[in-house]
Amino acid sequence: MKWNLRWVAARRDIWRPTQLQAAFEEVGFTPSLSKVAALWSNKPVTVRLEDLDKICAALGCTVADLLEAEPQQYESRQDTPRQPAAGARRVADTVRPVPRRSGGGAPRRGLPPN
Repeated sequence: MKWNLRWVAARRDIWRPTQLQAAFEEVGFTPSLSKVAALWSNKPVTVRLEDLDKICAALGCTVADLLEAEPQQYESRQDTPRQPAAGARRVADTVRPVPRRSGGGAPRRGLPPN
């Protein structure tokens, strides 16, 4: 995900974390200046939905304006071949697990967990 807080704030002529904090206070959102500065400087690892709603209200934007998906990062991972699981065998281009065999050669099934 791409965090576009600075871009959205710039559209409202907000250029500093202190200005952003003042905009937040107008809608009743009162985070500390250090939290505002962290949102301003970095892409947050987590954002509470309630806080995200207040940020959007303060900046007059939508969540789609603040967050932008970057699916191209994950497309390259799909191209790499996957490692088969231990004990798996390849059948017609699919990998299937092989059941363990007890002494008699028939698959042994245990009881389900409680």
